[in-house]
Amino acid sequence: MRNILIGLGLLAGILTPLLTSLASGDSAESAQSQRQEVKIATFAGGCFWCVEADFDKVEGVVETISGYSGGQLENPSYKQVAGGGTGHLESVEVHYDPARVSYETLLAAFWRMVDPTDAGGQFVDRGQQYSTAIFYHDDKQRQAAEASKTALAASGRYDKAIVTPIRPAETFYRAEDYHQDYHSKNPLRYNFYRYRSGRDQYLEKTWGEDLHTNSRKGASAQTSKYARPSKEDLKQRLTPLQYEVTQQEGTEPPFRNAYWDEHRQGIYVDIASGEPLFSSTDKFDSGTGWPSFSRPLEPDFIVEKRDFKLLLPRTEVRSRHGDSHLGHVFDDGPQPTGLRYCINSAALRFIPRDEMEKQGYGDYLELFEQAD
Repeated sequence: MRNILIGLGLLAGILTPLLTSLASGDSAESAQSQRQEVKIATFAGGCFWCVEADFDKVEGVVETISGYSGGQLENPSYKQVAGGGTGHLESVEVHYDPARVSYETLLAAFWRMVDPTDAGGQFVDRGQQYSTAIFYHDDKQRQAAEASKTALAASGRYDKAIVTPIRPAETFYRAEDYHQDYHSKNPLRYNFYRYRSGRDQYLEKTWGEDLHTNSRKGASAQTSKYARPSKEDLKQRLTPLQYEVTQQEGTEPPFRNAYWDEHRQGIYVDIASGEPLFSSTDKFDSGTGWPSFSRPLEPDFIVEKRDFKLLLPRTEVRSRHGDSHLGHVFDDGPQPTGLRYCINSAALRFIPRDEMEKQGYGDYLELFEQAD
């Protein structure tokens, strides 16, 4: 028995490295195959935080890298590029799976991130280093980019010429680590910068309902998390006033509503869908008798539409996923935004700070840690 066990041990000693080698070979071959399937596209669209964040939402994008491209200086730093003179553009290298997303779809997404008529920068960021460009990696990408640009110019969407150049890809230098995935590592700072940049306001105005395409990664999951309930469900769940405000664009009386005088720390979510909309950190006393906020908590969850129901035009505010009427936004608010989001309490549900973790909004607790 002992000899048999020794023999089996010797056999295992011989076979194990062989099997491991074969498995490693298969694994390496599989990994190599996966690497071969991933292709690269490179775009410049102003602030690379924003461009990276938007491409991360596109289904089929495997990885995004912020960096610098198109300049003369080797291994430039952010300070050198931001100062101008190096010739580099803030760029994003997009690694994508062509079996899941086409280069044409990436182009369509790119046009929905930028102002292609601005040669002097993008939105609040000015200078050549923040201008737009499409860097093609092969002739097929070049042809697709040119065709896409021509089609966009012919669409009549812009009343100015499209100036985004289509250039051969050059050496791409990866930006400093703190710039990578900035939108997910520093969501509050990123959202504050992005909102103030004017990017989303311009894109919403330019593209309207065409802005949000089906190529968004996780769009179905996000919608299912913050989806609009059925009318039957809303009628059962909401009070008559809540239903009238959110579904019939009603307005509750001032000074006689739940949150106009609410001073506790916490966030305000859509009463219908639960999507986070506003924070107490941005709430102020406007003297109007309705809850007032200087900015949204999640700009992507807010939709603004022109409202002509009164003599003068107003800008209606709705939730993106719940499609609830929330109120209106005016330009007489405090700095730094100068905005006043005048919102009906009946459209909101307040979640106090000490209940946010339990109710699934723990990611926003950082807001109050910074304020302490």
